[in-house]
Amino acid sequence: MATKAASSCRLVFCLLISAAVLRPGLGLYTVNSAYGDTIIMPCRLDVPQNLMFGKWKYEKPDGSPVFIAFRSSTKKSVHYDDVPEYKDRLSLSENYTLSISNARISDEKRFVCMLVTEDNVFEAPTIVKVFKQPSKPEIVSKAPFLETEQLKKLGDCISKDSYPEGNITWYRSGQGLQPLEEAVVIIFKKEVDPVTQLYTMTSSLEYKTTKADIQMPFTCSVTYYGPSGQKTLYSEQAVFDIHYPTEQVTIQVLPPKSAIKEGDNITLKCLGNGNPPPKEFLFYLPGQPEGIRSSNNYTLTDVRRNATGDYKCSLVDKKSMIASTTITVHYLDLSLNPSGEVTKQIGDALPVSCTISASRNATMVWMKDNTRLKSSPSFSSLQYQDAGNYVCETALQEVEGLKKRESLTLIVEGKPQIKMTKKTDPSGLSKTVICHVEGFPKPAIQWTITGSGSVINQTEESPYINGRYYSKIIISPEENVTLTCTAENQLERTVNSMNVSANENREKVNDQAKLIVGIVVGLLLAALVAGVVYWLYMKKSKTASKHVNKDLGNLEENKKLEENNHKTEA
Repeated sequence: MATKAASSCRLVFCLLISAAVLRPGLGLYTVNSAYGDTIIMPCRLDVPQNLMFGKWKYEKPDGSPVFIAFRSSTKKSVHYDDVPEYKDRLSLSENYTLSISNARISDEKRFVCMLVTEDNVFEAPTIVKVFKQPSKPEIVSKAPFLETEQLKKLGDCISKDSYPEGNITWYRSGQGLQPLEEAVVIIFKKEVDPVTQLYTMTSSLEYKTTKADIQMPFTCSVTYYGPSGQKTLYSEQAVFDIHYPTEQVTIQVLPPKSAIKEGDNITLKCLGNGNPPPKEFLFYLPGQPEGIRSSNNYTLTDVRRNATGDYKCSLVDKKSMIASTTITVHYLDLSLNPSGEVTKQIGDALPVSCTISASRNATMVWMKDNTRLKSSPSFSSLQYQDAGNYVCETALQEVEGLKKRESLTLIVEGKPQIKMTKKTDPSGLSKTVICHVEGFPKPAIQWTITGSGSVINQTEESPYINGRYYSKIIISPEENVTLTCTAENQLERTVNSMNVSANENREKVNDQAKLIVGIVVGLLLAALVAGVVYWLYMKKSKTASKHVNKDLGNLEENKKLEENNHKTEA
């Protein structure tokens, strides 16, 4: 009994002084846990045969112990000490594995598992490390723009709630930036939350930009330690507007055309290659030394040929930075002499000229009544076929839409001219008299007949073409007649006559009549002779038949009959 009491005293004394009896070769054991996860710490001791109970404690910075969990091996009961920071967070299993839920930064301690027998205490320490992944880094307080050759704050890269603290790195187009005097300045700072003990890291970047940074992406990253080792998170890319001064001025003509013609509206557009681009320029017109201040557009309306020349523009505050362009305003003039409606007399001479004045070589085309002519018209002696609508067209092939045309409507007038011709029908029964008329305006034709005769076809007219047409009469005169053709237009009345004789016609008629009577008489006589012969032949045939029927065997009679027949025919 005394021995057991002495043993208990020794055990209590050992617990109070926290005598650590470590198993040889165990060393320090570390458990890494993510913030908010459950920390699982095996006891890492072999459970002895005579185990009385197991107990967990942690050590304060000053080394004093704080007991947090107890488990009896005999009663199978578990008891958790009244430690506020671990209230409802602990779980002690049968194999004395301790679990701590909802890991916190304050859980980073040295924990010790204690297995107690009647005569000994065994301990196994475990170091707990807690890690918290920071938030994805973000570039904030970004500069609205950067200016070349000026050191200017680009922005802040911030990453929050990290444990332990992370390290921030800046990148330009994927390449890490290092501090460089008067070109790259990086200022890093960190803050810790007194409650959560989590770190917030901020890195500010001041950067002297160049035109090479146009459209270049900037990023930042945070490198931190986690339960499984080192990791890195990257921010989204940020592209900055780079401001730089104008180094060159250009001038454009709008709308872009291959050529400008009179009457066009054109706009001069001046541009500077700076960023932001200049908003105002000085425009210099041909022959004007003083510039006109305007926005980057200057419009000229309804330009004429005298607008041809050199145009310039420059910066308002730096007139030596200037650009120029040459504008040629193309023109085309056409003069047709004579033009409009012109009336001339047949046989007249009419000189026609189509004169072109243009900014470059132009083509000329002549048309008459919508038909293209091979050459320019020339009239030394006008004829009716020369009348018509003439058009002189010209164009500059290189200048779209630059065309001109003038027209001449030529009217060729003439007094009526008459020519009469006569043609006799092969039968001799009729004659055709034709009245050929020339004149413009179209003369009206009228026929007059003096004498008697039959008019078979009167006043058949041909089409009126090139100032000419004819009218004809077919007549069968019974006596000598006179045909008169009268042609009249607004200019004059012209008359012409032709005598038509009937003698030739009568002789031919008589000869024809005699020929017809002779033919008829001959035909009648021939018919009469044929009828008599046929009658005699039929009579003899009947007589012969009768004798043959009476005596077919009387040969002598047949011969006599045959002889008589021959005599009769003779």
